[in-house]
Amino acid sequence: MARKTPARAQPEPAAPDHADWRDAPTRDERGRMIREGLFRAAAAVVGERGYQEASISLITQHAGVAQGTFYNHFKSRQDLLDQLLPTLGKDMLEHVGRCAREGKTLIEREELGFRAFFSFLRENPHFFRILNEAESFAPKAYRAHLDLVAAGYVSFFRRAAQGGELRGFAERDLEVVAFVLMAARSYLAWRYVYGEEQHDDIPDWVVTAYRRLISHGLTGLADVIAEPDAG
Repeated sequence: MARKTPARAQPEPAAPDHADWRDAPTRDERGRMIREGLFRAAAAVVGERGYQEASISLITQHAGVAQGTFYNHFKSRQDLLDQLLPTLGKDMLEHVGRCAREGKTLIEREELGFRAFFSFLRENPHFFRILNEAESFAPKAYRAHLDLVAAGYVSFFRRAAQGGELRGFAERDLEVVAFVLMAARSYLAWRYVYGEEQHDDIPDWVVTAYRRLISHGLTGLADVIAEPDAG
């Protein structure tokens, strides 16, 4: 069952940006810009009102296009909703990947990727609601998103294992680790960004605790750290 997104003031949808596509130099470019505008409009409407109230009329009104234009790009309202989360998910993965590449070690890259996930939420405030409600209202999109993120995570860990940074995990373990850390990001966002405290960004002390956990869990350091004396 999808977690209920805690109440949080959502920004009002931005004004339609239809002037851009009207000035496009070619028909293909115009079509591309309209399609992207419909995705942005759908993200804003779902983020503000939820999937149930995200009608074609609201989406096209926000995008600044006629309802008939909608069907040049999507077969139905559900077709758009089924593509929305995977499209945003690809944007999120690209953002996380760019940030994580700056790290010199597995732990540094994972910490940078962790922070990047939360900076993506800050820049895309509707993403968390779109993600959580998709499990109920766009299950195909939800599964596609999970598969996409997990596959990227597994590839990340596989490269680390090949480089000798990830020890003690078999190939089949990598997906397990990926889903554990995916769940951690989601629930930490629910608690420390969208919960009662409602931080604009993930607190540094949460990142420190996360890094401590993965430093022991991913590199095997916990196996060689002595237990503290009883006294």
